[in-house]
Amino acid sequence: MAPPLQILSTNNTNNNVVHPISIPVQNQHYNGVREVKHYKKWFPWLIPFFVVANVVVFVVTMYVNDCPSNSVSCIARFLRRFSFQPLKENPLLGPSSLTLQKMGALDVNKVIHMHQGWRLVTCMWLHGGVFHLLANMLGILFIGIRLEQEFGFVLIGLLFVISGFGGSLLSALFLQANISVGASGALFGLLGGMLSELITNWSMYDNKFAAFFTLVIIIVVNLAIGILPHVDNFAHIGGFLTGFLLGFVFLIRPQFGWVNQRYARVDYSPTRAKPKFKKYQCVLWVLSLIILIVGLSVGLVALLRGVDANDHCSWCHYLSCVPTSKWSCHTEAAYCLSNQLGNQLNVTCSSNGKSGTYLMTDPTSSQIQQLCTQICN
Repeated sequence: MAPPLQILSTNNTNNNVVHPISIPVQNQHYNGVREVKHYKKWFPWLIPFFVVANVVVFVVTMYVNDCPSNSVSCIARFLRRFSFQPLKENPLLGPSSLTLQKMGALDVNKVIHMHQGWRLVTCMWLHGGVFHLLANMLGILFIGIRLEQEFGFVLIGLLFVISGFGGSLLSALFLQANISVGASGALFGLLGGMLSELITNWSMYDNKFAAFFTLVIIIVVNLAIGILPHVDNFAHIGGFLTGFLLGFVFLIRPQFGWVNQRYARVDYSPTRAKPKFKKYQCVLWVLSLIILIVGLSVGLVALLRGVDANDHCSWCHYLSCVPTSKWSCHTEAAYCLSNQLGNQLNVTCSSNGKSGTYLMTDPTSSQIQQLCTQICN
């Protein structure tokens, strides 16, 4: 389960970035000179729509979860069927893992053996809890709205969705024992797109070095947070790499020389015409597109064939969790043996041998799973 993502001083980058626009709104002739006016900003509606959609999906998920009917204890019972699972089971204030699976969480076993590849996309619209949802949505709003204003809803919408898919794909290749949810991969894709857009349009920035180092620090810090346990950092890395490559393809700008030449005096005849894009922009565009298509295709084929990427990279698991004396990276699913005798239910955890006895009549599978999670943790 991807955790809340902390966006550190994201708004600082807005003060350092000045984008030129590549499509003119209006041309007028004055004494043989065509005036180039500033280009319009796109009205950002898609990113806010994505945020609203994530919130609505979370509300629906909590309705389906119906904690009072399926669990022994709940947090904030006054919310009735929208109340949360116990903190020991879900400290993010959210639904149970069984509900998330039902709603479309990334479950590698179901993707491979039950041909439910759609989970690679649906998981990015689900969240593990209120804290998880708020952190991701704030980050998406801060970053996504600025990008949509500059490049429009089509390009940024594709960047968001494809990056989320890339994050899910890398997560599924490396983390196959647990389910995963969250829009963190898409959020990191937006960050990756910002970085590659800065690089490919380097000459068009004011305070370019300040913008570059600020953005790199934000990315590094947030990726470093991913080494904590229960954090799906592979989704973060996969989303970032996908967005980084897509930025070179989607967010390329014409160079200033070409724009000035196009809107110079009517009788102006340059001795050497300026190309629309610089050579390095074209090289990055071609290489990024090739790497992106090949990488996503190979990764998807490998996943559907049941490949576990950990078998080919013995150290890669440290990218998602680094064990210390304070925490363990052992996150296997909880399995228990249950025995009903009259109105007494006995639950024994298979991993640590702990057991508990509860007075319950005809417990549901969700209630047994909750008790199992509490005993095994």
